[in-house]
Amino acid sequence: MSTTTKEKKKPIHGLVNLVFSWSLRDVLNKNLYKDKVKEIPETFVSIDHYLKSYITPLVEETHADLLSCISTVSHAPSVEVLDVVTSRKFEAPKHLYYEVLTKRAKEGEKSKTEYKPENGDLIALSDVRPRRIDDLNRPERSFLIAIVQDMDDEDDGVWIPILSSNLIPFQRQDNEKGEQGDKLFVVCLSNLTTNIRIWNALHLDPDKANRKIIRTVLQSDVTNGEVDCTDCSDRETKTDVSIIQSFGLDDAQREAILSCIATRECDHRNMVKLIWGPPGTGKTKTVASLLYVLFKMKCRTLTCAPTNIAVLGVAKRLMQHVQDGLEYDTYGLGDVVLFGNGERMKIGDHEDLFDVFLEYRVDVLASCLSSKDGWKSSVRSMICLIEDPKEQYRKYLEKDENKEHDTSDDEEEVEGNITNEQSSLSNKDGKINAHGLVDKHTKNKLWSKFVLEPLKKNKKKASKDKKSSQRRNNSRAEGDSSNKEANALTFEKFVIKESKWFINHLLFCLPSLYTHIPTSDMPLETANVMFRLLKNLQTLKTLFATTETFERYKEVLLGIDTTNKARRFANLYESKTECLEMLKFLNEHLSLPTFSKYFKPPIRRFCLKGACLIFCTASSSSKLNTQGMSPLEMVVIDEAAQLKESESTIPLQLPGLRHAILIGDEKQLPAMVQSKICQKAEFGRSLFERLVTLGHKKQLLNVQYRMHPKISLFPNNEFYHKKIMDGPNVKGEKYEKRFLTGDIFGSYSFINVSNGNEEQDERHSTRNKAEAFVVAEIVFNLHKESISSKQKVRVGCISPYKAQVFAIQQIVGKKYSTDIKSDFSVNVRSVDGFQGGEEDVIIISTVRCNGNGSVGFLSNLQRANVALTRARYCLWILGNGTTLVNSGSIWKNLVIDAKARGCYFDVTDDKRLNQGTLNATIESLNDMRPKQNIKWKVIFSENFTKSIARIKDAETSKEVNTLVEKLSSGWRNSEKNNNRFNNKRGNSSVLLEVYNVKHLKLIWTIDIVKQNSRYLQVLKIWDILPGYYIPKLAKDLDIHFGQYTVDMMNRCKYKRVERNIAFPMTWLIDGSVISTRSSANRDRNDNLSRQLEAMSLRDEPRSSRQ
Repeated sequence: MSTTTKEKKKPIHGLVNLVFSWSLRDVLNKNLYKDKVKEIPETFVSIDHYLKSYITPLVEETHADLLSCISTVSHAPSVEVLDVVTSRKFEAPKHLYYEVLTKRAKEGEKSKTEYKPENGDLIALSDVRPRRIDDLNRPERSFLIAIVQDMDDEDDGVWIPILSSNLIPFQRQDNEKGEQGDKLFVVCLSNLTTNIRIWNALHLDPDKANRKIIRTVLQSDVTNGEVDCTDCSDRETKTDVSIIQSFGLDDAQREAILSCIATRECDHRNMVKLIWGPPGTGKTKTVASLLYVLFKMKCRTLTCAPTNIAVLGVAKRLMQHVQDGLEYDTYGLGDVVLFGNGERMKIGDHEDLFDVFLEYRVDVLASCLSSKDGWKSSVRSMICLIEDPKEQYRKYLEKDENKEHDTSDDEEEVEGNITNEQSSLSNKDGKINAHGLVDKHTKNKLWSKFVLEPLKKNKKKASKDKKSSQRRNNSRAEGDSSNKEANALTFEKFVIKESKWFINHLLFCLPSLYTHIPTSDMPLETANVMFRLLKNLQTLKTLFATTETFERYKEVLLGIDTTNKARRFANLYESKTECLEMLKFLNEHLSLPTFSKYFKPPIRRFCLKGACLIFCTASSSSKLNTQGMSPLEMVVIDEAAQLKESESTIPLQLPGLRHAILIGDEKQLPAMVQSKICQKAEFGRSLFERLVTLGHKKQLLNVQYRMHPKISLFPNNEFYHKKIMDGPNVKGEKYEKRFLTGDIFGSYSFINVSNGNEEQDERHSTRNKAEAFVVAEIVFNLHKESISSKQKVRVGCISPYKAQVFAIQQIVGKKYSTDIKSDFSVNVRSVDGFQGGEEDVIIISTVRCNGNGSVGFLSNLQRANVALTRARYCLWILGNGTTLVNSGSIWKNLVIDAKARGCYFDVTDDKRLNQGTLNATIESLNDMRPKQNIKWKVIFSENFTKSIARIKDAETSKEVNTLVEKLSSGWRNSEKNNNRFNNKRGNSSVLLEVYNVKHLKLIWTIDIVKQNSRYLQVLKIWDILPGYYIPKLAKDLDIHFGQYTVDMMNRCKYKRVERNIAFPMTWLIDGSVISTRSSANRDRNDNLSRQLEAMSLRDEPRSSRQ
């Protein structure tokens, strides 16, 4: 449970107040702010005008997001409430602060909708788990929302601190009084954190805010950032630009970096630089190289991006440069900090970032800088133990058995485990690196012992303290002085044991300090002393283990000079002397702050204040706007074209900022905006895009290193006006990869899927199952070929529509790994979800299939650009060529281009894909009929499924589906003379039905199958074909029905019609019926019946009328 120590009430946040003021009716009114939101202009008359332009759109976007969440409230995470108590800050009527006790899930009982609270969560409180919107506003409990605030990192989520919009009436269950209590549930609706931070940035006190960059971006002079400062152009650069030569940059990348460095060294103007990075042009490489130069310049720089994924990408690339450039083990990493939500970042999957991740760093330093038992305590204790071990032993004997580092079981366990794991620290065992320092494996072991275990123990501290107290009392009552004397360590064992514990603690603390402390607080001279001390401590520990059984050992421990004795004693004495000298140096010269081990905020501020490079999302950068924080010099915003301009005001107003570098590509997708009102108002527009629109110069990275030239050709022509060149790597032989045989699977293909059918799911997103099945068939063949050729392949399946993404995921299932490190991986995502990603093979499903060329938001140029630029070696685009050409969109150009280049194919051109279209047809027929209208079970022959898969005309396919649907509902064509095929000699003539579908004929009969203990009439669809093929089919059916008994043929002919609706008949199988077919063919045809039944629809038929 989070406890509040501050009595001072914070003012209720403006945005939160607005949200609290909305009734449920207000939330459900999608036009609540329609007339209040104005279009955001491209130019502004003042800073005040600029900031205020975003406030109402921000409120509308918050409203739209809440409306969307409430509309799907049945899927929202929720948890039951056990108790509600007022907080110390509670003060009606406004400051309605509560602590909510929630029900903890039982072990092994995890729900898909289990709620894990986070600060900023907007929650509803309901007396039921909501299944519909009305459940949030019941007569017993009206609409009530709250926001989660002031959660500590150590909070386990059982107690949730909240600020409520209204008083919360709640009666807890009391078993003693037999009171059942109230039912209450917390339902998570949304999270307001980012929008609250934007609101704060738009309302900063002008007297305290840093408006230098804001003023710059409001200037109408588009030459800002284009011309170097005349006062600084002649000045010699302070940077060793030779560093840049080692990065392997092309001319455009190098020029962009040098321009940014020149900007940093200008202190006369505040500038905003734009770097334009189209897909595959090495944008991340360029940013990381720039940041490394700034790192070497000691330029305090914030690097941020819209998403955690983007932040991690550039941080990982920067860390490769930093790690390669380290000269003294990990000394210097303290100047780099990455912070954010570790769970959302999935930081556990990025071990290479552990040493710079803030929360990891804070945990380590909490142990090392503890005022009670940190590094200073161990250094001083070790000095005392070396200088006067006899005095320390005397104190040990005087102390009771409860002292720290005594013979307690816990310390025995810690010391014993570490000692056993590190009994030998020789180079051979990999414990000491080339510099004689502790290696990574050993650091992890020590970190586990000195950080993780204490953290876990602290959570159970109260119960442990109580039990320990009881044990100590019992021990005192039962023990006597003779027992104590018997358990006391000898002098030699005491010194060895204490030395080992302090050595292990210092082996953990010293590398942690020079790794995580900023170099401004850790001079290199001090770090060098630590390096030497570590090597001596390792030696000392080894010598303790090898000499403790020898005579005269006590003399060495007492500090008596033994240089004339055995060599091993001389080494031990020398090591002790050297260690003592270095320990005293650190004790006197290293001055570091101390902190409480269990209160983390001051440690975080210390780490952030001294860092040179800071990485976080643009939203999280608000945490740097705190009192006492060291000023920043520059901000680098990666993926700047995806960041809403309103959100960019958060980092751009941080204290000290003088220059901003924006890296992005306005030709790709902008930020997501929920509200259509806000979309029209340009709320999703980025600062990058607005400046480009105004004519601000952008430095182009003009060589792409990702796509095969055949893939890059179309997007380069359409989106970048042929300004992008192909890199030498993509033009080499290694890029001529073929993952499947056939021209259709070359580097670039458009595959026409004309027999598809677009439909909408329950959330009004569009899907096309024919394309989904073809995608699945391609993936199947890729996997098969990958296994055969032992070729590693990464596959991406992309569609603009969420419903299509889900359809592909459902068909593909979990057959393939999504781990890109595996030999074969498949990732299925929306276009928006794939921005920034790349794969070896990309398969795009365009989905749309209609006669009028309607393609909706598929026509968006930015979305098309992202989809078409994700592939390295092969890009295969699935779509209905006719629909796309008729759309008049960018996709018309693509289809025409594909035909001109000989890259246009039809799905029927490849036999392997026929199975995909066949599966799609069967699936379509299975799903086409509303269940409430089903009266007849329908069975499709193999010939029919093959024939309908070959039909390319979408309208014809739809007519067939509609006709089969009508037949299954009991409808029959009244024009009987036109429905029968007259074959007087054949057995099938009385059964065969022929219905017209445009120029084709649908052939069907009534047939009989066994189902449980009954015979059942079914519809058997034999084929869809031109009329001149019917005689041949009739002959085949004559053979089929010729094997039926007379009794079975009569059952096929039997009809029951009520009010012009035909109903299937059923008959019990009794003793009077011996067989259904001639005995010679009974077994063979029973097997045929089973095969036919296996091809039946998934929908079970209704019971027939008796």
